[in-house]
Amino acid sequence: MIRSVSLGIAVVSALCFGFSGPMAKYLGAAGLAPLESVWVRMAGAGLLLMLVLALVRPAALRIPRSQWLFFGLYALVAVAGVQALFFLAIQRLPVGVTLLIEYTSPVLVVLWVRFVRKIRLPKAAYIGAVIAVTGLAVVVEVWDGLTLDLLGLLIALVAAACCAGYFLMSDNLHVDPLGLVAWGMLGAAVVLLPFAQPWSIDWTVFGDAVTVAGNTLPVAGAAGWLILVATVVAYVTGVTAVRRLSAAVGATVASLEVITGALIAWVLLGEALGAYQIIGGAVVLLGALLAQTATMRRAPEEAPAVREPVLNSTA
Repeated sequence: MIRSVSLGIAVVSALCFGFSGPMAKYLGAAGLAPLESVWVRMAGAGLLLMLVLALVRPAALRIPRSQWLFFGLYALVAVAGVQALFFLAIQRLPVGVTLLIEYTSPVLVVLWVRFVRKIRLPKAAYIGAVIAVTGLAVVVEVWDGLTLDLLGLLIALVAAACCAGYFLMSDNLHVDPLGLVAWGMLGAAVVLLPFAQPWSIDWTVFGDAVTVAGNTLPVAGAAGWLILVATVVAYVTGVTAVRRLSAAVGATVASLEVITGALIAWVLLGEALGAYQIIGGAVVLLGALLAQTATMRRAPEEAPAVREPVLNSTA
C-alpha cells in the first residue's frame, strides 16, 4: 500500500512536469519572450517555495558558507541553463521532441563518468548510450538530412548537456533538496535578470486571454499553473517520491514526463508526434534508462555510484 502511494506521488510529479512546455507556449503566444517566461517561472516558484519553507521548514533555507559556490553553479547550470534553453528550444521544436532530446542527458553522464572521472562502468551503461543515440537519430530522421529545425536541435542538445550537469551536481548533494530548489530558482532568476529584463515585460498581458490551437486560456492562469503546478508541486512531489522509492524506480517513473508532456502538448497545442518520433522516442527512453540504471548498479568494490538526482526532472 505504501509503495503504491509512493508510485502515485511519482506519477503526479511526472504529470505536473509535463505541463511546463505547453504552459510556456501559451505565455509565448501572449507575447512573452522565452527568457521572460523562464524568469516569471523561476522568480514566482522560488519566492513561493521560500515562503512555504520559511513557515514550515526554515532550517532548509540555511546555506553553509562552504556550499555557496555549489549553490551558485547549481543555479547557473542546473536551473537557469536547463530552463532557459528548454524554453528557447520549444519555440522551434515540438514539446515532445524537445523532451526526448533532453532525456539523452544520462548518456552524457555515462561519458563524463567514464572519460573524465575515469570510472569503469558496466557494459549495459554503454549499450544504453548507443541505444539512446540511435533512438535520437530516428527522432530527428537523420537520413532525411534532419527534418527538425537545426538551431532548435542544437539548443535542445545544449539543454541536455546542462541537464547532465544537474545529474552530476546532484551526485554531490549534501544539503536539503527543497532548500536547494528554492535557492536555485531564485539564483536562476538573478542570473537571468540582464537577459530576461523583467522590467521591460508588458505585465498588462496577464489580464488577457490567449488562444492556441483552438484552446483559450487566461494568461495569468497559464503563468500560475506553470509556477504552482509545473514547478512547485512537481518538484515537491518529486522529492517526496524519490525519498520513498529507490533511485532506479524514481528514474523510471520520471521518464513518464516525456509521455505526459507530449500528450498535454497534443491536447492543448495540437502538436502530434509523427511515427518516427514515437518509435525513436521509445528507443531513446529505453537507452537512457538502461544507461542511467546501469551507472547506479556498479559493483560494491568500485567507487560510489553516480546517484539518481533527488528530483525527478528539470524541465
